[in-house]
Amino acid sequence: MRNRLKGVSLLTVSLLLLLTACSGGGNSDASQNTSGGNSDNTAAADDGSGIKPTTFSFYGNYDWLTTAPWGDNEATKWIQENRKVTVEPIQSGGASAEKLNTMIVSGQLPDVIFTDRGSTVERLVQAGRLVALDDYYEKYPNFKKYVKESTLNLLRSEDGKIYQIPNWYTSGQFGNGGWMVNKDIYNALGKPKLETFDDLYQYLLQVRDKYPDVVPLEVGEKGAGLEIMYGGFRENATSKFISLLGYPEGDKLLPIYDDPAFEEMMLYINKLFRERLITQDALQQTQDAVKEKVNTGRVAVMVESNITTYGAEGHRALTASNPDSGYEIIWPVHKAGLDKTQVFVSGFETLGWNVNVITKNAKDPEAIFAYFDWITGPEGQKVLFFGPKGLYWDEEDADGAPIPNEKYKTTSANERTETMRKFEDFNWAGNTTFIDTAKMALEASLSANQKSWETVAQSTVTWKTALDITEFVNTDPVPDTEAGIIAQNIQDIHTLAFAQMVQAKSDEEVLSALETAKKNANKAGLDKLLQFKTERWQENVKKINATK
Repeated sequence: MRNRLKGVSLLTVSLLLLLTACSGGGNSDASQNTSGGNSDNTAAADDGSGIKPTTFSFYGNYDWLTTAPWGDNEATKWIQENRKVTVEPIQSGGASAEKLNTMIVSGQLPDVIFTDRGSTVERLVQAGRLVALDDYYEKYPNFKKYVKESTLNLLRSEDGKIYQIPNWYTSGQFGNGGWMVNKDIYNALGKPKLETFDDLYQYLLQVRDKYPDVVPLEVGEKGAGLEIMYGGFRENATSKFISLLGYPEGDKLLPIYDDPAFEEMMLYINKLFRERLITQDALQQTQDAVKEKVNTGRVAVMVESNITTYGAEGHRALTASNPDSGYEIIWPVHKAGLDKTQVFVSGFETLGWNVNVITKNAKDPEAIFAYFDWITGPEGQKVLFFGPKGLYWDEEDADGAPIPNEKYKTTSANERTETMRKFEDFNWAGNTTFIDTAKMALEASLSANQKSWETVAQSTVTWKTALDITEFVNTDPVPDTEAGIIAQNIQDIHTLAFAQMVQAKSDEEVLSALETAKKNANKAGLDKLLQFKTERWQENVKKINATK
């Protein structure tokens, strides 16, 4: 679930919040607000689910996200009819930053904002625009049961309160990143060994020469898969270290530019790029362009942080016309000599992916929280992942996992997966541990041709090759602070240098760009930034260890 917030100017958001607070815009008194939320909740009796009827507005703060109409699929229709909850989506229109800014200026924030953890949330907290949720976490049962105390502690803002509702949090291991191969091409070329980067290079050369219309190595939207290779050059590492701009040695973060594994990775990527083994517009291509190539079989090998989604969709598309086609997940490619069991692709955080926050524009924030608490519990998770009872399941096992009915077994895996994915789009408080356990129990009862591609990929490879990086969360400074300004300047230096290294004409150019980036980053204050991040990292370690 690597969908990332794109293009949001956090400094702009910060200034707008300050201006609207000073001018009185966006009344923070929820009782005086006239928009959003169902104010007549007391008229309906509690139905035993822990929630009561409510209507609230929901804004997904991502350029790529379009929230489908509520009630248009079996899951949300069931919720609307049986739990009397209605959600009114507000769309970003592909311009999430501008949309959020407009809502801030007008004082008409939505009831719920779905966004990345970090600076956007903290700016809203500091401006007094969000509802503290601590009392609700204590009152309602499901988050209290399923979310680890250390996870909740890491969600606390600087004032010590919790304003965030986590999505796809976990108490176990999970990951969706990895490598896959096109089965048709792989079989036709004799299914050669694909374990090391040397193996991969030789295989990609064959693909380039024999399949001129195929991308030998696909690396995802805006080249997202390139950094994923880092874990294959260093044991017990993920691309998180690149985004930190530092790799851990003992209890300190050292500059990523001093890491031999990073240098080796950039030289390898550049070689693939120079020899046209990677698409030449890798750093600019859109998600739609990548999907089109994957779904039409014009990809031989792919590495991506969300390989399970690309793979499942592409596999469905290819096997629709030929059941023997499709994609196959493989163990992560790595440098020769490394212990393959210590090679990781994904990094996972117990906090999960992103968060929901409830604004003070909501008339009944408790009703909204109660709904999210229901979502994250057993009934909510089953409805919003597998569908409501009577669709694909009629009974549960002793652990509460749905038992597949005949419709589940007789519906094609492609059709079933596509239907269920529509439900999952509304699972905004995903309980990873519950779903993974239930999913594995359900899939165990199916024959091989009935199992979903995604579940097989996760259980055999992607979960096993994901590293717990929870200790590195919340290490980014707020943008309009000294450390935040340093971070932005260095990120600009890094973004430019990374592109130069990928597209360099020779090894010498790669090394020159790396050295220049190191010099410029040091001049811009990389040592101060890494000191800041190291302190935050060590604070996290203490919080985590204190609750073990």
